[in-house]
Amino acid sequence: MEKLELIATSTFGLEAVVKRELINLGFEIIKTEDGRVTFLSDCEGIAKANIHLRVADRVFLKMGEFEALTFDELFEKTKSLNWTDWISKDAEFTVNGKSIKSKLFSISDCQAIVKKSVVEKLKTKYKIDYFVETGPKYTIMVALLKDVATLMIDTSGVGLHKRGYRKDNVRAPIKETLASAMVLLSYWNKDRALYDVFCGSGTIPIEAALIGKNIAPGINRQFASMEWEQISAQLWEKVIQEARDNEIDCNLKIYASDINCENLTAAENNAKNAGVYDDIEFKHGDFKDIKYKHDYGVIISNPPYGDRLLDSQSRELKELYRDMGKTFSKLTTYSKYIITGFEGFENLFEKKANRVRKLYNGKIKVIYYQYYGPRPE
Repeated sequence: MEKLELIATSTFGLEAVVKRELINLGFEIIKTEDGRVTFLSDCEGIAKANIHLRVADRVFLKMGEFEALTFDELFEKTKSLNWTDWISKDAEFTVNGKSIKSKLFSISDCQAIVKKSVVEKLKTKYKIDYFVETGPKYTIMVALLKDVATLMIDTSGVGLHKRGYRKDNVRAPIKETLASAMVLLSYWNKDRALYDVFCGSGTIPIEAALIGKNIAPGINRQFASMEWEQISAQLWEKVIQEARDNEIDCNLKIYASDINCENLTAAENNAKNAGVYDDIEFKHGDFKDIKYKHDYGVIISNPPYGDRLLDSQSRELKELYRDMGKTFSKLTTYSKYIITGFEGFENLFEKKANRVRKLYNGKIKVIYYQYYGPRPE
């Protein structure tokens, strides 16, 4: 079968992590750009990418890419693509769009034109004038960047950060994909101790447990392309079973704590939903009172910051970061990884990070401060 061109999108700053995931899964990388990694595969690869990718936001099937300076050009070039290879006669499909630095800046007009063009293409095959749209759902994306239009079909449906385990939420939780990226960007592995002393809804320790046991993040959820006739139910079952066969049975040293009882209860319930409750030790308490059981370890946390629980200029927030600096400075053999939207964190923490990454938690700009500890003996 001819290779398909697929695109895994991501939060800006995490493209390299997604690329590394794709390479580890055996995919051939075509190119890496801002917010997306393009790779080659087949129908099985669509299932594999959706089920296994931890940091990507969505997986798209790329239909075509071309310059479009006029609406007529957008219509004709869209119509020339092989939509009939994928979209069935009874398919329900919508068109989403975005336009950046392009002459065709009206997103609503671009969406309407692409929709009309695809319908005209489908008419040539199915020989009908009216489509009932009661069948499988397809979401087409038209993305215009500097007058170049990229046409894609979303294979994921609901975003890949929706693992399905987070039934109990807390205020301003971290996205599952970002939490997973924080773990993958750290020096933690399944043989080391990991502490999250501001665990909130438990997303970071849960994602770490899934990584440690090699449990595919999408193994228990549904995807839009599961309804497509081109990817059989048997193929999905094959990929899911292979993922289950590759899970690791091991003892993890993951510790999650929070000063808020409701947060901790939510974290415990979410861990149960994810099937990793027995792999995490939960404890109610202030981060200053946590007893660290191991000579070497890793701290990965998402403490309160501006736009999250505490006002960015509040005395309580600044005092919290000063206390973190005093407490964590005593843990000389631990690596510390802290994400916050507060740009003055290093001054209050009283230590310059070994590495700083600018990322996004949803639409909130955050900074990932990485403090490297010594390698375990």
